[in-house]
Amino acid sequence: MARVRHDEGPPEREASEREPSDPLTTVVSAEDRDDDAPGIRPQTLATYIGQTALKRKLGVFVEAARQREEALDHTLLHGPPGLGKTTMAFILANEMGVKCHLTSGPAIEHKGVLAGHLTALAAGDVLFIDEIHRLTPTVEESLYSAMEDGRIDLPVGEGSRARTMPFALAPFTLIGATTRTALLSAPLRERFQIVEGIDFYSDDELAEIVLRTSKLLGMPATKAGAKEIGHRSRGTPRIANRLTRRVRDFAQVQGRTQIDREDAAAALVELGVDHKGLDAIDRKILLAIVDAFDGGPVGIEALAATLSEPRDTLEDVYEPFLLQRGFLVRTPRGRQVTARALAHLGRTSKPKDARVPKDQGELDL
Repeated sequence: MARVRHDEGPPEREASEREPSDPLTTVVSAEDRDDDAPGIRPQTLATYIGQTALKRKLGVFVEAARQREEALDHTLLHGPPGLGKTTMAFILANEMGVKCHLTSGPAIEHKGVLAGHLTALAAGDVLFIDEIHRLTPTVEESLYSAMEDGRIDLPVGEGSRARTMPFALAPFTLIGATTRTALLSAPLRERFQIVEGIDFYSDDELAEIVLRTSKLLGMPATKAGAKEIGHRSRGTPRIANRLTRRVRDFAQVQGRTQIDREDAAAALVELGVDHKGLDAIDRKILLAIVDAFDGGPVGIEALAATLSEPRDTLEDVYEPFLLQRGFLVRTPRGRQVTARALAHLGRTSKPKDARVPKDQGELDL
């Protein structure tokens, strides 16, 4: 395999290659990776808060690839939305000293678009595909040879004279992110040499994120204020950062110089986030099961129709948090609220059978 010189950076390319007039991907470098304020996204493993075990393993893989002067092995990151899969992809590219080219599964509409992505990569570059489970079968099959053999087959000519020509690719790293690993085909999943999950964050880890974000936003939070926001952030850094921005707005308008616990609690009540981290949609889901279906069980399709919400939104965005916090269980017959949910909602009736089945995680009713 061709070696990649990380100390010198990727080889220079012609301007037409570096800045195409019709770019197929977004090329993101370290200095470009920020949100509303500079430096919101961490850029190194050392500044990434949480996921200690994952960072330790990825640090080993990165260092090994750098010592061999090779591209990092193809990596698959999976987990619920907002936990940092995209941020981690940028960090891996930064640690390897290469550029990260960002795209998504739905954006790669056909094989020609994929070829454009791959041929634009310099040696060692990272191609990050978000929502990789949404690639079409034709595009996915074309990706196999690129991942295994470093080539892509391109059609040349038309009609009876058409033929396929192999095109050699520079050594690269494919990083895929998915919220639904089960939707990935086995052949694609097995071609990733590194497969890692990102878990929900603890309240303490989220409080650290809030402290860092609030300081960067110019409205530092006290430890108590950061803990209040972190506790209500659903175990998700993206939500913690979003709530920190909104709490900052309330504190700023009130003439505060920092965010304390009282400021945070009052602002979060205004935002509709209760002391358990449930928002209006969470409570709407639980109340629908209690009031319309006597506490459950209820199938996901019936629940989605009742709430006028897409099934995927319920399964990917809201249900994981409710399951993790013990407000909801999945039984062989459907979703059912727990005694904890009833107590939180101020209801006295008891669900008929809120026991958690052993194979809860495998059900998809």
